[in-house]
Amino acid sequence: MAEKAICPICNRRRAERYCPAKGEKICAVDCGTEREVTIDCPSDCAHLLAAHRWEVSHPKQLPESEMQFPDVALPPDVIQMRGATLSGLGHAVLIYAVDQRSLADADVFAAMQAMAETYRTLLSGIYYEKPPGGAIAAGLYAAIAKFIDDEKKRETEHLQFSPLKDSEIFHLLVFFLRFGRLRSNGRPRTRAFIEFLRAQFPRELGLTKEEPRIIMP
Repeated sequence: MAEKAICPICNRRRAERYCPAKGEKICAVDCGTEREVTIDCPSDCAHLLAAHRWEVSHPKQLPESEMQFPDVALPPDVIQMRGATLSGLGHAVLIYAVDQRSLADADVFAAMQAMAETYRTLLSGIYYEKPPGGAIAAGLYAAIAKFIDDEKKRETEHLQFSPLKDSEIFHLLVFFLRFGRLRSNGRPRTRAFIEFLRAQFPRELGLTKEEPRIIMP
């Protein structure tokens, strides 16, 4: 009987679980500990999907110390009134992800955090931008900025819409950040939140032509 292969990561345990990211078998322990940390898992990996299903069924509360903008109280009506804009933010992330396959949840949060900081500063009467570090996150920041500018122009061109206020944009960004963190697992390479967004929109290449349909509670 042929001797079983040893895991190439730990070089100790038996390699019994196929890893599509590495193209070879690894041990179950390293699959669990290195998944979305040192291993850039493809979204269709069966073990990753199973792990994400377990995480969704066992949600964790976000520690207060990790809550974005803890001093900000969200108006109860802004999400309902600006649901289309909120959906548009998620749609803009997916449009950007089409060409940036390495985009991870951490990049999304970095871009949204920086944009929220920009709008908080703007509300104080000062315009100051500080895009996030890293080309991927900075590129998404620019894409989000363009989406917001286009959204403002669209609403000013239609008299039936009330103009989108900077304070509303800030609150939507804060909500998006908080909701995204709850849908993510905190691992540096995870795309759990991006995959959640993707499940709310068409997967076809014609994604840019579809209307946003995401509904966030």
